[in-house]
Amino acid sequence: MPEEKIKSAIENYVSANNRSQMIEKGSNKIILDAYNANPGSMVSAIQNFAKIKNDNKVLMLGAMSELGKESLHEHKLIINLIGEYKWKDVVLVGGDFLKINHPYLKFETTEKANAWFRKQDFKNSFILIKGSRSIGMEKVIE
Repeated sequence: MPEEKIKSAIENYVSANNRSQMIEKGSNKIILDAYNANPGSMVSAIQNFAKIKNDNKVLMLGAMSELGKESLHEHKLIINLIGEYKWKDVVLVGGDFLKINHPYLKFETTEKANAWFRKQDFKNSFILIKGSRSIGMEKVIE
């Protein structure tokens, strides 16, 4: 394949499958990464999102699935990491996030998180939405 075709394809690629998809809604920028989540990808996403220079950052995370007996521990580590940074809002949805005592908003379902989201008046905000496929975090912004 010619190098120019490869270069053009990469430069023009726009994600549309819930994998690090950038969505603009009004003055807000949403990173939708709701295809999958594991401890490593969750840590990377949070750390990279924290580097964005904006005081209006909203973190909306769905539980990580299929972690077995380590699940509760891994969710606690994510909550501890969240606490290392400043956020406008933090919303945690489902799974083991519900079993842990933390100061953040928590919802049992994405539908309830969506109801909260719709009531907010976000302006010039960056929003990260990430979670395991089984949680369906894309429903938060539908």
